Amino acid sequence: MKLYFSDTLNPRKACAVAKYLNLPVKFVGIDLGKGEHLTPEFRAMNPNAKVPVLVDAGKTLWESNAIMCYLAEKAGSDLWPRDERQIEVMRWLMWDTTEFAPQAGTLYFEHIIKPRFGMGEPDPAEIQKATQGFLRYAAVLEAHLHGRRYLVGEALSVADFAVAITLPYAKEARLPLDDFPEIRRWHAGLNALEAWREPFPTMPAV
Repeated sequence: MKLYFSDTLNPRKACAVAKYLNLPVKFVGIDLGKGEHLTPEFRAMNPNAKVPVLVDAGKTLWESNAIMCYLAEKAGSDLWPRDERQIEVMRWLMWDTTEFAPQAGTLYFEHIIKPRFGMGEPDPAEIQKATQGFLRYAAVLEAHLHGRRYLVGEALSVADFAVAITLPYAKEARLPLDDFPEIRRWHAGLNALEAWREPFPTMPAV
């Protein structure tokens, strides 16, 4: 298996799951600063010109959530459950994609990606809008996590990897987490996983 990645937000999910499952994955770094994701060769794998991309036995798969589920199934892991929890995991994956991640991702983009790639100053209007949205959806997550160690049931799942993906960058992205102790507690539990703390292989300097 080959997993094409960069040390940015969505590839972190796929890399962390691959490392957590200890799968025989060859990690292939894609330098976004040099436009390696825009080459014809890369676009042939993913016409969206985005990482991550997984290639396994002639199958090419893109979209980080799908890759996480594929890797878990490949390993026979309960990260992607095969019982009634699967619907709950899917619900949180979709909620993250449509509600939570767009808010946190905007703050990550404005405060981290723009400076890193020389894309101009952070946009105050976008930051204000995303901060309001983040507070709204973080309250939903906070309430759900009360008394829970994981998002779904009593075990770690791909939903935890997906929903928590911006939290390692909370300080740099200026995520307003002060009023959300349950989210901070949940993330602290994930920090016990080495694959979560250090998911990326060595990347070339940007």
